[in-house]
Amino acid sequence: MKLFDDKSDDVPSVEMCAALVADTIPLVMRMLRAEMRSHRSADLSVPQFRALAFIARHPGTSLSEVADHIGLTLPSISKMIDRLMARDLVARREASDDRRRVCLELTPRGQATWRSSTRATRTYLAELFDALSPEDREIIIRAMNSLRRVFDSEPMREEDSNG
Repeated sequence: MKLFDDKSDDVPSVEMCAALVADTIPLVMRMLRAEMRSHRSADLSVPQFRALAFIARHPGTSLSEVADHIGLTLPSISKMIDRLMARDLVARREASDDRRRVCLELTPRGQATWRSSTRATRTYLAELFDALSPEDREIIIRAMNSLRRVFDSEPMREEDSNG
């Protein structure tokens, strides 16, 4: 759905901008998720890979935060994390400010696994973007920087933390 022609002299409304972002980001995320998962180790299930991804993006996260993100119960995610720990991909530690809270982090092996998938996905994206003109790539870079400024400054809503 093309809501705004970039050759037009019309100034896009904030509603048009919001609609285009809302329609485009899911397409990008679907491709990114599929590409990332295609580069996971064959012995990692999709939920395990999603847990690794969440922990990579949120070092020090708790079991309950991972469970909420993955959509599993606390006992189920605890067993999954135990399996990831047995494979030396994830480590647990006590929070420095609350010994009752368990924090999760990727081990060096877990980080290497995550980096490998990320690197392969970025290579794939670079191949896609190679077909674009330098001007179009500059537009994408400017747009992504603008989106980052908007969304980095937005406080996370409770319902958004599950995504």
